[in-house]
Amino acid sequence: MSSAETPEKRSRLWLVLLPIIVFTGLALLFWKGLSGTPNQIPSALINKPVPDFVLNPVDGMNLPGFSDEDLKKGKVTVINVWASWCAPCRIEHPLLTELAKRPDITLYGMNYKDEPQNAVEFLNTLGQPFAAVGMDRDGRTAIDFGVYGVPETFIIDGQGMIRYKHIGPLTEESIAGEMAREIDKAKTPLPQSGS
Repeated sequence: MSSAETPEKRSRLWLVLLPIIVFTGLALLFWKGLSGTPNQIPSALINKPVPDFVLNPVDGMNLPGFSDEDLKKGKVTVINVWASWCAPCRIEHPLLTELAKRPDITLYGMNYKDEPQNAVEFLNTLGQPFAAVGMDRDGRTAIDFGVYGVPETFIIDGQGMIRYKHIGPLTEESIAGEMAREIDKAKTPLPQSGS
């Protein structure tokens, strides 16, 4: 009888182990997917022209808005997508103020799904690093740029090509490292297709 019980015991053992194995496999898969750095999500828009857009100035702010044409004037532009209701935007704001001091870039702000008076108060309180701020009240331009959420930062070369996208708040390390390298790369125009 002991030999007849062995296959039955084995099948019971597999019935117990199978859910544990499946759960462990799924847990490892989810952990691997979630353990990546969020700002490493690839963008299909890298090395592509910025979308056509016109962002009006924020009411009550003494700054112009901007459009895709402003990004094609030969100088590297950094666009920061932000909102007054975004807590990480507040944290990264002093770093944007420092970044704006670089003479080799122009820093623009895209105010995302915000109330104009809140945007004005945000910048009046934390400081004004931007050369221009465009109001993206409905989020349409941000969608065209492939924005996942705020804050996000884009580096645009002088020909209006998106060269880099940083997802999430900037840090001192990202500005001194990856951002600095990508700004330097963006100073060299991409080769023309067909050349």
